[in-house]
Amino acid sequence: MTPAGPLERILGVDVGTRRIGLALSDLLGITAQPISAVEPTDAGWKALAELIARESVRLVVVGLPLNLKGERGKAVEVMSAFIVRLKATTGVEVLEWDERFTTTMAQRTMRDAATKKRREKRDGSLDSMAAAILLQSYLDSTKHSRVC
Repeated sequence: MTPAGPLERILGVDVGTRRIGLALSDLLGITAQPISAVEPTDAGWKALAELIARESVRLVVVGLPLNLKGERGKAVEVMSAFIVRLKATTGVEVLEWDERFTTTMAQRTMRDAATKKRREKRDGSLDSMAAAILLQSYLDSTKHSRVC
């Protein structure tokens, strides 16, 4: 689990069956911002690879879909296939990170921010918010993110 160094971005990824939520860290690796979601299609993979290259992403933190007991469930197979393809496509370092409850937290965050209309559009904002929560959890666990 290697944190990014100064001026390197980390990409948070929440892999779903319909969309892949994406979030980026700031250049110092302190905060995570939701950016978009892509579909798991050839066009989505191309957009993901271009984003990683354009933003000089050194590390991708991918949500590990553990069950409530902390064990690997059936959804891990989808995520594992995603990681294999991501590494082969981009060559970037990938880290698995526990994603339990990120979608629930994203739903609450969006509800609290009064973004019901955005949730109803199914535009991927929920997916990217879940990726941001996942990524922020990782950043908070590193030395680069110390809350005062």
